Formats: sequence, structure tokens, C-alpha cells
Amino acid sequence: MNLPTIPFERGSLLEVPEAYRELRAEKGIAKVRTRTGDEVWLVSGYEDARALFNDSRLGRSHPEPDKAARLSASALLGGPQGDVATEKSEHERMRRLFMPSFSARRMKKLRDHVGSLVDERLDHLAKLSPPADLHAELSFPIPVLVICRLLGVPYEDRDYFSGLSFRMGDMLDQTKSQAAREELSAYMAGLIERKRHEPAEDVLSDLAGELDDDGKISELAGGLLFAGHETTVNRIDFGALLLLANPGQLDQLKADPGLAPGAVEEILRLASPSLHGLPRYAHEDIEIGGHTIRKGEAVVITPGAANRDERIYPDPDVFDLRRPQTDPHLSFGYGPRFCIGASLARVELEAVFSRLFQRFPTLRLAVPEADLPRSEGRIADGYASLSVTWDSAPR
Repeated sequence: MNLPTIPFERGSLLEVPEAYRELRAEKGIAKVRTRTGDEVWLVSGYEDARALFNDSRLGRSHPEPDKAARLSASALLGGPQGDVATEKSEHERMRRLFMPSFSARRMKKLRDHVGSLVDERLDHLAKLSPPADLHAELSFPIPVLVICRLLGVPYEDRDYFSGLSFRMGDMLDQTKSQAAREELSAYMAGLIERKRHEPAEDVLSDLAGELDDDGKISELAGGLLFAGHETTVNRIDFGALLLLANPGQLDQLKADPGLAPGAVEEILRLASPSLHGLPRYAHEDIEIGGHTIRKGEAVVITPGAANRDERIYPDPDVFDLRRPQTDPHLSFGYGPRFCIGASLARVELEAVFSRLFQRFPTLRLAVPEADLPRSEGRIADGYASLSVTWDSAPR
């Protein structure tokens, strides 16, 4: 069968290819082919994505993993994970362990600390002569500093675990991606063991008292370290670019930094560093949208496309920091697997975007967006650097 291949190519990273909208309008949930050559069901509509995120008949595991369709060679999101018999109980156990550490209440306590970190980085940036690399000076350090503090990971190890994260995100070389994942899990296991003898007020110390004969806790902790900085780094870069590309909206934010929460929700909705998609596998037949997803078939949910569903969001490609929050975006997922780091990401992004353009009101790109160097071949597309400049001395 001649099927379209995902992810569809895009020009600017700030855009989502029109092909997703066309396929959604034509077929709803559609059969497509992945870059590995496998057939999967593509879910790009908001209501379909939300329903399937919440459907207990879908899981990350597959009864016959070797026969499962794959999205890519990524060890993280390329194919099935876990065991069908234990997936649900293991997932619930891990969420019970980690949820208290990422509660909205604990995140609020972090707010002042994160704000201070942002102020320090902006002080540092102000001492530099423009142009400067916003990615290196702000977007990367802030999430790394925060997740290191929260988890209890030494900040001085940032180059090491960032390198591992980079290799984990490889979509093309499964051996390299898996080796990096195992090395990061071993690194986290070593830190957890150290916390048993030298506890502190951090997540890894909280986990040190848990028995982990199968390595699942250290693997999940490694995943948190990966996601806790990798995705937020990209969102800061994309957020700055989206605001610069929408000067009318940026002027409103400059005039009233209290609009930062609304700006952050639009950044989260529109910024789509990854069009790789999230894999799920049918544990039994599912009827949806006039289609039958057969047991064992793969479903790929693409939040980046669903977040621009014109049936839910009027003018879905328009950045509107005053957009009503009647239908929350799906950037953190939905239902039982809703991202436990959502509150943390919001705290960080609000700290950045309530301050950045207040401090640097004339901040702008030093080169056209199309000329910015990209990080490619990974789960999340992103910018390797973000050259910016500004006029007078910042405030």
C-alpha cells in the first residue's frame, strides 16, 4: 500500500506541516508509514488524541515486542516498552513514587529559587557583548540547574549527562541510543546508592529507601533527568523565537509581564520540537472514528499536530497570549500518563518569559531564523545555538 511517511518534512521548526491538517481533514485517524517502513495509525486530531491518551486498551507494551511496529531507532520512543502483564501496575507504582516530588505545591515552593536563577543568568548575559548565544547562556543552563537541584544531581556533571541525553535522543542508531540510556540509568543508580549514605532534600534521596532489584527506578530517574532538561531547553528557545516572530504579542508581554502565564501556554501549544509522535500499542481491538485498530497495531499520537486542530482552536497557527484556556493543549499528554513534570516546566518558562524581555526589551535575532543551526536526527528537533543581539545597556 502506498502510504505517506511520517514525520512529514517541515521548513521552519516553528511550523507544523500542512500535511497533518490535510490528512486529518481527509481521513481523521489515518494509516501511515514510519521511517522504519512500518505501518501505524497516525492520530493528529485533538479529540481523537485525548480519547486515545485516556484509553486503557492502549499501552506502551506489546505482547510480541520483536514484531511491534517502530517509529524510529530511538531507544526511548522508537518502539514498545515494558511488559503487557505488568505495565499498568509498574506505571502506577512509579507514579506513586515520583508524584509527590513534582506536586504543584512543591513546584510553587521552587518558584522563587527558579526566579533567582533566571535573574542570575540574565545578569551574566548583560555583561556580555552582543551578539550572544541565548541557547548556551539561558535556555540550556536554567533547566539543567533546576533539575539538578530538584533531583540531587551534581551540576558539575552537566556536560556528561547532557552528552548522554544527546545520544539517547538519536533516532537513527538504536544501538547508540540504547547504550546511552543504559549508561544514564547506571549513573543514576550510582547517585541513588550514594544518597543512601549521604541523603539530602532531593528526589534521589527520597528514592534511596526504595528497593529496586530490576533497575526500573534508576531507569525512570534517568528518563526524568533527560526530559527534565531536554524538553524545557527547546521550549525556551522556541518560545523566544515565537515571541520575536509576533511583535504585537511581544509588545503586550513587555507592557504587562503578568501575561507570562498565557504566553507560556501558547508557547507550549505552538512549540513542537518533536513531530516524532508518541507510540502506543493496542492490547485489544478498538473502534474509533469509523476505524478498527486491531490488537497489536501501533498508534502514533502527535500532540504538536493535535494542538493546532482548527476544530478546537480558532486560527490555530496564530500566537495569542490571551487565548481562552477552554481546551487545554496536549503538550503534556492527557489522562493517566499526563507528564508529572508539567508544573515544573511551567514554573521555569514563566520565570524566563516574565523577565527576559523586561530586562532586554530590544532583544532580537542576530541572524534570520532560517540560518540558525539545528540539531537534527533526534527525537526533538531544536537549535544548536540561538544568536541574539540588543541595543543599549539592558535594564
